[in-house]
Amino acid sequence: MKKLLKIIPILLLTTLFLQSCDNDDETVTNNIVDIAQSSEDFTSLVAALQKANLVTTLQTQGPFTVLAPTNAAFSTFLSNNGFDSLDEVPVDVLTNILLNHVVGGRLASTDLTTGYASTFATSSASDASMSIFIDTSNGGVKFNGISSVASADISADNGIVHVVDAVIGLPSVVTFAVADPTFSTLVAALTRDDLTTNYVGVLSIATGTSPAPFTVFAPTNDAFGSLLSELGIAGLADIDEPTLDSVLKYHVVAGANVLDTNLTDDMTVTTLGGDITANVTGGATLTNSDGRVSDIIATNVQANNGVIHAINKVILP
Repeated sequence: MKKLLKIIPILLLTTLFLQSCDNDDETVTNNIVDIAQSSEDFTSLVAALQKANLVTTLQTQGPFTVLAPTNAAFSTFLSNNGFDSLDEVPVDVLTNILLNHVVGGRLASTDLTTGYASTFATSSASDASMSIFIDTSNGGVKFNGISSVASADISADNGIVHVVDAVIGLPSVVTFAVADPTFSTLVAALTRDDLTTNYVGVLSIATGTSPAPFTVFAPTNDAFGSLLSELGIAGLADIDEPTLDSVLKYHVVAGANVLDTNLTDDMTVTTLGGDITANVTGGATLTNSDGRVSDIIATNVQANNGVIHAINKVILP
């Protein structure tokens, strides 16, 4: 556990949405909806909550931490996604997007640290709670690399509201890889100009369209640094394209959202590059055909089209 937290701190906020709703159906005075209704900056948010039938939920006991997009944020979101108004957004999609802005518990700005939390949104790849990446490394607070806190710590009796400058859409595995600096070398590898495989395009495919969903075993920056030292080379540029492409494919499983609880001893895991073996006794590991072992050091970063597990050693063909 200590090793996992050093690599990617995980906020242990796994309260299920339905449990929160069932705790207390009584409306709370000065609740989160009251906060939203009292500001002209949140008229779009209020309209969205009404359309998604989430008003009553956010009026109850909680506690909730709500990331509240401004009207301008909603306007940009609608324009970027080809909608003329909230009325054009399918209710199920809108509901899940709004739930992606809600985290269990009362998290003040001083409680937020770089790492992952679970929102009340549900992944279409697994029916598990969606992850959200919180980045406090640059002096502010940013979510999934796209939405920053504009105003923090607006207190309600059933939680707390942080105003954000962008709607936080449902993340893909690419979203988390790009947002989390732990994976910056992996992103550089996946986006190298000479690659014949468009990894960003493939790994952005939504669940329901082949080959999604995906399970990505993501080497950390330290893992890539160790590989470069092991190979005696200066950087990724020294790895030829066929070799790099082959290596990257060994880190992606297509057609399955494999959670840590799905892994067993001596389990064959079929990646895009070939078979590797998972084991869980004594700690989760992945072993290639040559006996090279990679430890899984952080698990279940859940996106809408798949899941990411961080590993401490690059898997080689």
